Amino acid sequence: MSTSQIPPATAVPGDDVPTLLVKIFGKDRPGITAGLCDTLAAYGVNIVDIEQVVTRGRIVLCVLVTAPTGGWTSEGDLRATVHSWADSMRLQAEIISGRGDNRPRGTGRSHVTVLGHPLTAESTARIAASITGSGGNIDRIFRLAKYPVTAVEFEVSGTETSALRTALVTEAAGIGVDVAVVASGLQRRAQRLVVMDVDSTLIQDEVIELFAAHAGCEAEVAEVTARAMRGELDFEQSLHARVALLAGIDESVVDKVRAEVRLTPGARTLIRTLKRLGYQVGVVSGGFTQVTDDLKDRLGLDFASANTLEVVDGKLTGRVVGEVVDRAGKARLLRRFAAEAGVPLVQTVAIGDGANDLDMLNAAGLGVAFNAKPVVREAAHTAVNVPFLDTVLYLLGITRDEVEAADTAVDTVDGPADRADG
Repeated sequence: MSTSQIPPATAVPGDDVPTLLVKIFGKDRPGITAGLCDTLAAYGVNIVDIEQVVTRGRIVLCVLVTAPTGGWTSEGDLRATVHSWADSMRLQAEIISGRGDNRPRGTGRSHVTVLGHPLTAESTARIAASITGSGGNIDRIFRLAKYPVTAVEFEVSGTETSALRTALVTEAAGIGVDVAVVASGLQRRAQRLVVMDVDSTLIQDEVIELFAAHAGCEAEVAEVTARAMRGELDFEQSLHARVALLAGIDESVVDKVRAEVRLTPGARTLIRTLKRLGYQVGVVSGGFTQVTDDLKDRLGLDFASANTLEVVDGKLTGRVVGEVVDRAGKARLLRRFAAEAGVPLVQTVAIGDGANDLDMLNAAGLGVAFNAKPVVREAAHTAVNVPFLDTVLYLLGITRDEVEAADTAVDTVDGPADRADG
């Protein structure tokens, strides 16, 4: 029978329409998907659903099709032909009869990203059990990255995102993995604003300590910092007390401190990738504009705000000028940047490590505690506890392959990209 003589199959099967799940597995090679679909085409069936995955060179291809209709051929003929084709390709085939399409996914849909270094079977089992225990169903799992960490994403339905996040963050804290839970929807694919802290987040250093080393007052600055950590001073008091110790040092020290600043591993990759995707990126810091303005220029940031060291006659006065950027100030700046960028607050991402970042992390659509203090990890939406800033990309659903493909494309057009992240 020619293709023109094949009777049309039901385009959208109802729950009572017979369907067949055709599963093919074996060693991957080019042409398997085309060969199977060509074999099925001879029976006039329609594709209802199709999914394929290849793991370590082994393919699993699942195709849900309408059962043959019209009386000119039978399901038995289709089964025999598919098995014969599979044998000729040295593949295995399984065909399961049923009715209708996949059952509808439950309401409440989320993306669960899990980062492990390494990702163990035990930790994965406990995360999966927690999803099930929260009333969720795992619809799909796939790998986002294999280095510098293993990152996998679970697509989950059947439970609300907030409840799922609470359950999984609690579980993750006890098993040594990082978990991020975000709601599914178009906003996950929308352009976003990413705002991060600077000291011990974007960079590995504490800028005030770099200045203190040149002023010869490291011990005194450390003591003021310790008093703030004990709650004896608030941020603004500790800032003024530490900056006062810098009075009299030459303005040329600023250039020396800029040269000493070390970017966190993965910082350039994170920013470069976000910018290629059309995201806007900014920094807010309790440090100083003398450093953040330089970082803005070097990294192509869209926004930057920090405290400003006063300089008079080429010397630091030991004072800051303008509005102090403190814990509340960081959250205000996040909102200001979002308004200027035209990005709803729900589509913002904030990254930080300290208690003075908490208001910003909680105000953002996604707050990421990066190698943070315990109190910050517990309060943020999610935590990343590996020393690679670009792992934040995986929380946004961006794969390592996509990052590297973008780098390769730019290399081809513009020459080698700058991969010096440290």
